Amino acid sequence: MKGQTVHADKRKRVLFLCIGNACRSQMAEAFARTYGADILIAASAGLAPAMKIAPDTLKAMGEKNIDLRDQFPKALRHLGRAEFDLVVNLSGSSVPEDLASRTKILEWEVDDPVFMKYGQHCEIRDQIEKLVMSLIIDLRQQSAPSRLRGQGSGRLEL
Repeated sequence: MKGQTVHADKRKRVLFLCIGNACRSQMAEAFARTYGADILIAASAGLAPAMKIAPDTLKAMGEKNIDLRDQFPKALRHLGRAEFDLVVNLSGSSVPEDLASRTKILEWEVDDPVFMKYGQHCEIRDQIEKLVMSLIIDLRQQSAPSRLRGQGSGRLEL
């Protein structure tokens, strides 16, 4: 509209990808939304989505006060034509070529906790939380304006 300034959303669009979208990518998306909504827009999907989010994932995230009950496993096709600035691959498999050819891929080696005991599930949750926090810090540093200012004439006087 006339007289109004329109600001484009400068947040990075990040897709967290795993096999079933029932554990790892759901946890990563939830941590990213909880801790990094100022710097990124998070989504998740699975290469072969499960029927539901794993009960241990719901419980483990609940311990962090993050409620995933309204989430569900999604396939890449559910994302339509969404474009992403970054795909974080937690699957241990190759990212589909059509996606890999048009976006940056970050590989995270994280075991799939779907059939692990609950304590191990929580260890994976904590590993993912640390990885997501590191990503958020990196994105914040990349988007921060330079704090260096030109000073003086540029001549060195001895």
